[in-house]
Order: sequence, then C-alpha cells, then structure tokens
Amino acid sequence: MGESYYLLLPFVIAAMVVFVIQPAVAKIAQMKSIVDNPDARKLNKKPMPVLGGVAVFFGIMFSLGVAGYYVESLDVEFEIIIAMLIMLYTGVGDDIMELSPKVRFGLQIFTVCLIMFLCGIYVDNFHGLWGIYKLPWYIAVALTIFSCVGIINSINFIDGVDGLCSGYGIFVSVMFAMCFIRMGDLSYAILSLAVAGALFPFMLHNVFGKRYKMFLGDGGSLVLGFLCSLYVMRIIQSGDDVVTGSTISFTLAVLAVPVFDTIRVMIARVVNGHSPVSPDKTHLHHMFIELGCSHAITTINIIALNGLIVFIWYICNVFDVKHTLQLYITIIAGILVTSGLYYGVIYIKQKHLELYTNMQDFVGKCSMRCAELFLKLQEVLDR
Repeated sequence: MGESYYLLLPFVIAAMVVFVIQPAVAKIAQMKSIVDNPDARKLNKKPMPVLGGVAVFFGIMFSLGVAGYYVESLDVEFEIIIAMLIMLYTGVGDDIMELSPKVRFGLQIFTVCLIMFLCGIYVDNFHGLWGIYKLPWYIAVALTIFSCVGIINSINFIDGVDGLCSGYGIFVSVMFAMCFIRMGDLSYAILSLAVAGALFPFMLHNVFGKRYKMFLGDGGSLVLGFLCSLYVMRIIQSGDDVVTGSTISFTLAVLAVPVFDTIRVMIARVVNGHSPVSPDKTHLHHMFIELGCSHAITTINIIALNGLIVFIWYICNVFDVKHTLQLYITIIAGILVTSGLYYGVIYIKQKHLELYTNMQDFVGKCSMRCAELFLKLQEVLDR
C-alpha cells in the first residue's frame, strides 16, 4: 500500500498542477503572441499558443518537489533538472526566434554530454548482445550522443498532430515506469510517472479543449525527447535483466514508431536531394490525416501501432527467443509498421485510386463518429 501511494501521488500531483495552471499559461502565450502561425506545412488553421512545455515542466518539477518530502531515497540528479531546463529554453527560444539547426543540435549534444560526464549515465554496455559487453569509453560516448540526439529529435518530429506527442509521451513514460518499478529504481519510477501525470491534462486540453488549447511546442517536445533518452540510458546501463530478455530490444520497441519513422523520412529527404532536417509533410501522422483521420484518431492509431510492436517483442520474450533474434524481429516490426504502412498506402494511392478513395471515405466516416463522441468531453473541459 505504501509503495502504491509513493507511485500514484506524483502522477496525481503533476496532473492537478498542470490542469490548474494551463489556462493561465495559455492566456500569457496569447497576450505575448507566443503562437504557432499556420502555413502550408502545418496542420493548424489558426495561431495556437506554444507554451505547453512550460506548463508540463512546472507540473513535473512541482511533483518531484513534493515527492522529495515523503520519499527519503528520492535520487534524481540535479544535473538532470539543469539538462531539462536547457532543453526547455532551447525549445521555447526556437518557438519564438526559430533557432538554426546547428544551434539546436549543438545544445542537444551539450545537454547529453552534461549528463554523461557529470552524472556518469551512458549507453556503455550491450549486455551480451552480439557477444558484446562493456564498451570502450570513446565508443560509449559517441554511441550515447548519436542515440540520444536521435531520440530527442524523433520525439520532436512527431509533434505535428494534436495529442500525439503528449499521448505518446504518456505511453512511453508508463512503459518505462513499469520497468523502473521492476528494477526497484523508485526515483526514476516517480520521475516517469510525474511526467505521465503532467502530460495527461495537457493532452486532454490539446485534443478536446478550445479555450485553453495549446501546443506542446519545441520546448515541451525537446524536454520529453531528452527524458525518453534518459530512460533508455538508465535502463541499459543498469545491467539488470529487468525485462527478462533483451533490454536493448525492449527500449527500441517502446520508441519504435518515432525512431523508425524519423529514419525513413530522413533517408527519403536525402535521396530526394533535400536536407535531412528540412520540414515536409511525409511523416506517418501526415498520412493518417490525409486518409481522413481526425487528430485524436491519428494519435490513437500511432500509439496502438507502437503498442503492437511492444506486444510482438513481449511474445518473443515469453517464448524465450534469443536476444539477438528479438532485436532483429523488433527492427523488422518497426520497419513494417512505419515504412511498410506508409509506402503501402502510397502504392495503393498511385495504382488503385478507387480503392484509396474508398479507404478515405471509410476512415473519414469512422473519424466523424468518434469526433461526435469527443464533443461531449470537449464541452466538459471548456466549462
């Protein structure tokens, strides 16, 4: 009962704080014109406040502060808070002034290095995968920077549909929270549940609200991306066989959709002669919107697809599939769910236009039915 109390309270406190302060933050963003203006690439039709990350960050910090009073062993390094602040300022600065990609990447690399060298948190061990165990320090540093910066940006890139980044953040945080609980890592379990709690009311307002609706913004998505990379580093470095199987395969399965979708999009941009970080509308969530899905249904579909990949990994784990084969199966599932689905729909659109049109009609009708149900929740939130 005591442990459940420890774990439930951070979620509840963070959710309550964000629910209370979000209207004030939305009003400030509107007054100061800190908004995301619509253009040909974006899906929003009117200027939208982009300080959602500030509200979420405040909820996380308030929840951790309260948890520090009743959990004596709470051990979330101060450097992690500083790293989150750097990511928050980087993202908010980009939302307001549009920082160059070099500045963004430079600050992301600096933040990852801060955690590595001050907290000693690395991706430094493969735990027997391909027969590899402890990595040389220089390989561990390079691999950590590459993987963490990749995760940060993959989470940032999915922030294009109402509720997707926040909903996905809840999914990831809950999955890793269960892992931390099995590890006995109470501090990081509390951190991940505080993140999930802070994101929950924001997601409700983002998807169903009108008066206090905000975007998470780069400030929120970069903080969330950093936290996801931190979860991965912490679990891989632990050395505990917490998931009774390949830890690396587990972390990849949880982050599969944004990671593999980002890889697909970047490769396609380079092949077409564009910069890998140039904006476009070729992500998986854009495909669902084009099919006729609402933002809420798009979010549900993508989280469900990622849940399917985690389930495939779990089945492999239940049947005691070798760790290396688990990783290969996870990679194949991630490629099929992202690249396979995206290019499959493109092929149908090009070769079978009538079938594609029927798909759009069917998906659009389903989305409209769901939208009618969501309207009632929207009315409740806007009271």
